[in-house]
Amino acid sequence: MDAGVMGIGAQLDVAVPARAMSAHATGWVLRSAVAADIEVIAELRATVMRADLERLGRYDEHRVRQRLRDSFPTQHTSIIMIDRELVGCVALRPAEGRQWLEHFYLAPHRQGRGLGSAVLRTVLERTDAQGMTVGLNVLQGSAARRLYERHEFVVEAQDPIDVFMVRPPGASTAAKA
Repeated sequence: MDAGVMGIGAQLDVAVPARAMSAHATGWVLRSAVAADIEVIAELRATVMRADLERLGRYDEHRVRQRLRDSFPTQHTSIIMIDRELVGCVALRPAEGRQWLEHFYLAPHRQGRGLGSAVLRTVLERTDAQGMTVGLNVLQGSAARRLYERHEFVVEAQDPIDVFMVRPPGASTAAKA
């Protein structure tokens, strides 16, 4: 089955080298992204961001997907799997002397159960070990901002649409959920 036509929560049969995967005690796995993931992640992005983009008057059915297609960095993206189900993704892209946390999406049926915190904690442990500052942007009014604040991100700048946040290396990542 072609991953490009499968929906969110689809099960994938993608051959990924063992070294490209990391398993976690809670049953989720990170694997390296491949080009075949793009359409599934574009659909996930559209689903996850729709309510916030509509609230901000910025939702466009085509644009929300195309922005991901135009900037999907497979070499910097990890796919979040539970069993064989694609449940999300997260990208960490080096730029401007920091790591940029981007494309962090979880399927709605997997949100609110601690998975986002567990994935974020794992990503931040890696950036802390590298001594890297992490930057991100989140939409104004998004519930995701609370997740980032629990993991020591602070507001660096904002505009009417986006909140730009930063986290210095070594900030506490203790779960405050």
